[in-house]
Amino acid sequence: MTEMLSYDFMQRALLAALLVGLTAPAVGIYLVQRRQAIMGDGIGHVALTGVALGFLLSTSPVWTAVVVAALGSVGMELIRSYGRTRGDVALALLFYGGISGGIMLINLTPGESNASLNTYLFGSITTVSESDLVTITVLAVLVVFVAFGLRRQLFAVCQDEEFAKVTGLPVRWLNLLLAVTAAVTVTVAMQVVGLLLVSALMVVPVVAAQQLTRGFAVTLALAVGFGVLVTLSGTVTSYYAAVPAGAGTVLLAIALFGLTSVAAVPLARRRGARATEGEPSGTLEGEHATAGVR
Repeated sequence: MTEMLSYDFMQRALLAALLVGLTAPAVGIYLVQRRQAIMGDGIGHVALTGVALGFLLSTSPVWTAVVVAALGSVGMELIRSYGRTRGDVALALLFYGGISGGIMLINLTPGESNASLNTYLFGSITTVSESDLVTITVLAVLVVFVAFGLRRQLFAVCQDEEFAKVTGLPVRWLNLLLAVTAAVTVTVAMQVVGLLLVSALMVVPVVAAQQLTRGFAVTLALAVGFGVLVTLSGTVTSYYAAVPAGAGTVLLAIALFGLTSVAAVPLARRRGARATEGEPSGTLEGEHATAGVR
């Protein structure tokens, strides 16, 4: 372990992994709550267009990806809210339009080919530079501020938009903010796990935590803990086993989900026994009732 930490590139890689482990589940829990778990994939494909645009303009692919992914996520949210197109159709448009745009732009860039996108498609955490780390840190701070600072408001909107409107919350703006935050999260994570796998890191730690907990706040905290655990473990494993960090991280997350699913069986039996005895089960209704008023 000491040898690994002596390398600057591994120090940057571990810090980037820590930030991604914090942010991805923190935003993913809201997407899971509103049954948009696959939204991260759609945004990832749009971000690919942003990466290619960065190469074409000879500027930072991360920042162009942030802008393009944010615009794409806002567009999808507007289609969902106002258009007649269903949410799954809007996601399909993001999928196909995003990846097609990325391939087209990268082939228009002199001296670049589709191979230039591999680092962002599949992740390459050991190539994170100091400037990349600064960018990831700034974006991660913004994501954490929104995900935790507006926890109650976002939960209310994701759980029941009509209820949120009754409590006086700005539902339209909160939906747009969540869409943009999800887009920023995708770009934060793309060098760690890759655009093709980032959705898994936003979803799997959340559903793993849901196997063990019932309250929203506890689930959020546990999901973030799981996210940090698998990203750091995946990075360390990639160093010692010489395997891709992104793929290893996602496989560890899936394995963790399997373990929590097994552990959830006796917990479910205990909750059932308490419910039979008339004890409170600790469901989400308490969070729902107070989400918009604190």
